Amino acid sequence: MKNIFFKTTALAILGGSLFAASTLAIAGIANTKHNLGSAGTGDNKYSGTAEICVFCHTPHGSDTSATVPLWNKSLPAANTFTTYDTLGTTTLDGATANVGSVSVACLSCHDGAQAMDTVINQPGSGSVVASYGAGSWTGNSTPQGIAAIGKDLTNDHPVGIQYAGGGLISTDANDTTHSTFNDPDFKAAYKKEINTKPVWWVDTGGAGVREKTDMQLYSRPSTDVGGGATTEPFVECASCHDPHSENTTFLRISNNNSAVCLACHTK
Repeated sequence: MKNIFFKTTALAILGGSLFAASTLAIAGIANTKHNLGSAGTGDNKYSGTAEICVFCHTPHGSDTSATVPLWNKSLPAANTFTTYDTLGTTTLDGATANVGSVSVACLSCHDGAQAMDTVINQPGSGSVVASYGAGSWTGNSTPQGIAAIGKDLTNDHPVGIQYAGGGLISTDANDTTHSTFNDPDFKAAYKKEINTKPVWWVDTGGAGVREKTDMQLYSRPSTDVGGGATTEPFVECASCHDPHSENTTFLRISNNNSAVCLACHTK
């Protein structure tokens, strides 16, 4: 009986912890500008629904061309963007791919071409949120100011670019330590195989363990930049930004003393 009591107690604690973590995650999103529902705390709110996740995600019928989970918006064409490399900057030594990966998902709102309530699947079942189509915005239906990135990305940090100039030089045999690249002006990256797929990150906490507060790198095939079939890490919008963070600018860590920049750049 004692063992059963302890096991039951442990399960209750574990369940409570998971529920608390889930509640904290939802509460975090609810308090950000990415909560576009009627109960949102930002300037832009839509009266048609009190749902939070629906403006980006749907449990069914998502855009399967998106690499992010269950994306509820149609993606813009990758070749409609003008990228940073077209400026001919001589210090840019990594090859740049067409806008894709998680970046094109971010830009399905931030390119300013679609209203933020233009989604594949509307919230509710129709009877629950029957007035969704008749809702109205408090604020603006598209991002404004610096958040309206548009399709000219020449004045923004490069995305879809090989990390550290590309050209993976070495990866430690145990698969969880530093990998080095062509450009020594960048920090080494960590790599780990998860479900047989390579995952890369630049460590910010010093633990060598991938966390949300690390700078995330996104795997793309070298063929995206005219190379071979090797998979390598690329910098994308979500490398520096966590869309679920309560940080005002959604940065993965505070940029005090330019910590975000110096996480990757050795300056």
